[in-house]
Amino acid sequence: MLRFPLWKTLLTLAATLIAIAICVPSMIGPDNRAKLASVLPSWFQPQSIVLGLDLQGGAHLLYEVDRADVVKTMTQNLRDDLRRLLREEKVGVSGGVGVTARGVQVRLADPKDFSRIQTKLSQLVPLAANGPGSGLEVSNDDGLVRLTITDAAIDNKVKRAVEQTIEVLNRRVNGLGTTEPNIQRQGADRVLVEVPGLQDTNRLKEIVGTTAKLEFRLVAEPGAPPGDVEQLEQTDQPGKLPVEKQVMVEGEDLTDAQPGFDSRTNEPVVNFRFNIRGGQKFGQVTSANVGRPFAIVLDNKVISAPRILGPITGGSGQISGRFTVEQANNLSILLRAGALPAKLTIVEERTVGPGLGQDSIDAGKRAAYWAAGLVVTYMLITYGTFGVFANIALLIHISMIFAALVLLRATLTLPGIAGIVLTIGMAVDSNVLIYERIREESHAGRSIISALDAGFNRAFATIVDSNVTMFVVAAILYFLGSGPVRGFAVSLALGILTTIVTAVTMTRMMIALWYKYRRPTKLPI
Repeated sequence: MLRFPLWKTLLTLAATLIAIAICVPSMIGPDNRAKLASVLPSWFQPQSIVLGLDLQGGAHLLYEVDRADVVKTMTQNLRDDLRRLLREEKVGVSGGVGVTARGVQVRLADPKDFSRIQTKLSQLVPLAANGPGSGLEVSNDDGLVRLTITDAAIDNKVKRAVEQTIEVLNRRVNGLGTTEPNIQRQGADRVLVEVPGLQDTNRLKEIVGTTAKLEFRLVAEPGAPPGDVEQLEQTDQPGKLPVEKQVMVEGEDLTDAQPGFDSRTNEPVVNFRFNIRGGQKFGQVTSANVGRPFAIVLDNKVISAPRILGPITGGSGQISGRFTVEQANNLSILLRAGALPAKLTIVEERTVGPGLGQDSIDAGKRAAYWAAGLVVTYMLITYGTFGVFANIALLIHISMIFAALVLLRATLTLPGIAGIVLTIGMAVDSNVLIYERIREESHAGRSIISALDAGFNRAFATIVDSNVTMFVVAAILYFLGSGPVRGFAVSLALGILTTIVTAVTMTRMMIALWYKYRRPTKLPI
């Protein structure tokens, strides 16, 4: 036990110094941190601990997926799919396809055709994405066919819309350059967005958007059927523009969008590129409609309506609309992130000020100081010199936790501080197990060396068992929890890992060095 190799001592000291050095930038404040960064090389810039929304303030938005918009989109897609099916099956109709509140209806020219297409009608809206069952109620009243979308199909669509919304918002908010945003589901149809450090909710709302659904449609020609045309507002000039309802290319077919400048006018623009499917659709539409205006629709507003001068088969294009540089950059972020599946409505908007976060930090500091102070005092009174070793190991233990948080770029929240306070007690608990075992062996008549060796070796298994159990709990909290619960789990898990290092390895090293140079005749416990 007392044979502690020199290389192991040096490695332990090096790890301690590195952990303290990593923690220093987080303790010196932003101004001093900036001065430190100016004197260090560019490849070795100091990093600080990332604070969560409850510690440094930030923006809080709660969105709700618009169920009516989901139903509207499903209905429009059902109408287009029904038209395609009737065309492919060569089924004649009277009066065209009509749209109802939650479906469509059509009168067949020959009622006998219904039996021929009944099976395919029920497959137009599957109950689940890749599962069996129909999401439609199909009825036939002497040739008048009604297709109604079921509640189960709508619920499934809303669920998938929320999942897709979370993915899209993650990409968009990360485009702001923020650290550790919290984006998660709340309930069946709501999404929570929290961005630490961002005090401007308007800026966040511009990036997140409410729909940001990009669509490419043709401008309606005079004499087009009114049911196939809708009047949309224009962003670059007053008045509305008649646009065909049919969407030729959707925003989800975009693969990239970058801000730039028009080479002719030097105005800010957004250059975009389609995937193969989108490029083919775009090329087909522009080839068949040379000379017609082409509407670029974002959030049901026409942001640009250029005229198709020739076939555009390269799969790329440009959006111009009298943008500012910031507007072009924001729009490119929206387009790069992908299209939201449905309209979002802001249910709750809140800004957490840095003052409230500072109160949380102060409260957490007080709790940590009191916990550490009481633990240090107890160890000194109970174990004397060995208590000093335990307290030094405890200080290194806390330093390693903060260093791990910095290296992992994990977010420190108020529950995370609670997890660190908890690990303070857990860290000295391991020392208590070791010291009490040493005391028992010493009272049993063993020599100092034998008692120290037995104390560390026999307590080690108990320490590992208890810490493994706690680590399993921390892992469950992390994988099944979210937000603050995860912050607590991360701090707890890091504390458990560093406890084994500090309570066993470092304490053992200090006691070995103490015995080597002091050669005591009795144990100080």
